[in-house]
Amino acid sequence: MRHLNKKKRLGRRTPSQRKAMLKNLAVSLIEHKRIRTTHARAKELRKFIEPLITFAKRGDLHARREVLKKIHQKDTVTTLFHEIAPVYADRPGGYTRIIKLGFRDNDRAKVSLIELVDFAGVSEKESEEKPDKKKRIKKKKEEKAE
Repeated sequence: MRHLNKKKRLGRRTPSQRKAMLKNLAVSLIEHKRIRTTHARAKELRKFIEPLITFAKRGDLHARREVLKKIHQKDTVTTLFHEIAPVYADRPGGYTRIIKLGFRDNDRAKVSLIELVDFAGVSEKESEEKPDKKKRIKKKKEEKAE
C-alpha cells in the first residue's frame, strides 16, 4: 500500500534511481539555469531544488553541508552559494518557473521548461551572443565575396 507515499515514480524502478536522477537534474539546472524535461520530472525537481536554494541563502557552513548531502559536486554547490543565492536574498520563495511546451513527438509525453526565475534573461543573452551556424556560414560567404 502507498499510504503517505506521495512521490511519483518517474519511470524509475527504485528510489535510489529516482534520487540519482533528481540530483542530476538539479546539477543541470544550477549549471544551465534552465532545462527542458518532462512535466512530471519538472514538478518533482521543483520540490527538490527549492529547499536547496533556501539553504544556500543562509550561506553558513551548516547550510553548505546540508546541500552537499544532496548534491555531491562541490563546484556546483559553490555556484549555488556564490552566484544563485545572492540573487534570491530578498525573495521568500518561488525560485523556479515551469513553462509547458507541449508534447514530445515520439512518445507524446508532456514536455516543460523549468528555469530559475531571475536568470531567465541570462541564458537568452548568452544564446543571442552566439550566432547560429547558418548565420556564421552566411557571414563567411559574404566576406569572401567582397
